[in-house]
Amino acid sequence: MRIYKGNQRKIVICLMVLLAAAALSACGDDTDVIVPAVGYQDAREILGAEKLETEASGVTDSTEVQEEDLQEDGRQEKENDADSIGQETDDTDEPEPETISITISAAGDTSLGNHQTQDYYYSFRQAYDKEGKDYFLENVSDIFSQDDMTIVNLEGTLTFSENMQPDRTYNIKGDPEYVEILTSGSVEAVSMANNHRYDYGEEGSRDTVAALTEAGIKYAYDENLGIYETKGIRIGFVSVSEASRGSAVEKTLEEGITLLKEEGADLILVCCHWGTEREYYPEDYQRTLGKKCIDWGADLVIGHHPHVLQGIEEYQGKYIVYSLGNFCFGANRNPADKDTMIFQQTFTFVNGEKQEDKEIRVIPCSVSSVADRNDFRPTPAEGGEAERIIGRINEFSKDFGVAFTADGYLEEN
Repeated sequence: MRIYKGNQRKIVICLMVLLAAAALSACGDDTDVIVPAVGYQDAREILGAEKLETEASGVTDSTEVQEEDLQEDGRQEKENDADSIGQETDDTDEPEPETISITISAAGDTSLGNHQTQDYYYSFRQAYDKEGKDYFLENVSDIFSQDDMTIVNLEGTLTFSENMQPDRTYNIKGDPEYVEILTSGSVEAVSMANNHRYDYGEEGSRDTVAALTEAGIKYAYDENLGIYETKGIRIGFVSVSEASRGSAVEKTLEEGITLLKEEGADLILVCCHWGTEREYYPEDYQRTLGKKCIDWGADLVIGHHPHVLQGIEEYQGKYIVYSLGNFCFGANRNPADKDTMIFQQTFTFVNGEKQEDKEIRVIPCSVSSVADRNDFRPTPAEGGEAERIIGRINEFSKDFGVAFTADGYLEEN
């Protein structure tokens, strides 16, 4: 017969009780300890009840009980661990959203060369031969190198062609190697649709495109759209010359913006060569066309051609820069108005979605680092000069309800 470890303990206890009772009866009543009397029959009944209870449960061996208990404990522990893991998973914080900031700098008319009536003395060509490619944008390259994309209006051609347009007053060109001025100055893109793209005919335009392509600079004109990618954000841009084609550019603009959307552009810029030269306020049609561009889907409208600054207007939470003026402009050795600016806007994307914000800034500049002539080195203005130029931009923008602080940032209404 099997004797279970639990029963063994009970038998021992019963025997000890019986022996203690016998001992006490032999010693008389000289003790105050009271021990209940348990007889053998009581012990047998206890053992029998325990055995029946154990057998009824189907357990036949104490080792099996221990193993099953351990297994049960293990299962419970695993369940507890699983619950704990589940709680940790549920309590885990959501991943941080991916935020990307894109800063775009835009500057005005840039002609890398001379026109045909300029002599060599004090010319852009002389400055290049003497100083080299780094000279021209040296004073603004820190600004351009810290942004994500810089775009200028390339007014003129980069060609060796001699076939200039006979009916034009000014035909502008520089050598194809002058494109290195742009790469040295951290310019990534140019708009080309303007009234000087054909100064040397189709040949001059093709040579310019070839020079830009070889240098890795993105360009756009008419139906030729540009896309520049940085930080995973695709910046599309379209360029037209309303000064040359009038309202016919509307179809080009609307279709170009639509195509850029279809190409997956995250940001869309429109570059318009428009307005009247040397006028400080935009024509009515500039304002109409600029708003149409935004209605069609543009995120920023950049204007040039007047060769002087014009104001900035906000429409539907987006901005129209009517004229950026001249910038690095070799076609005029001493313009009467040397004021210019760099327009900057920072766009923010959260998990790929563009946010609605108004982070814009103007950086007042002069087209020259000296006051008495144009040395073709655009230079940020400082002190009183900077305040004066920002004051002029504010005056030109006053009717549009846009103003800038003394350090060039957008003034909150």
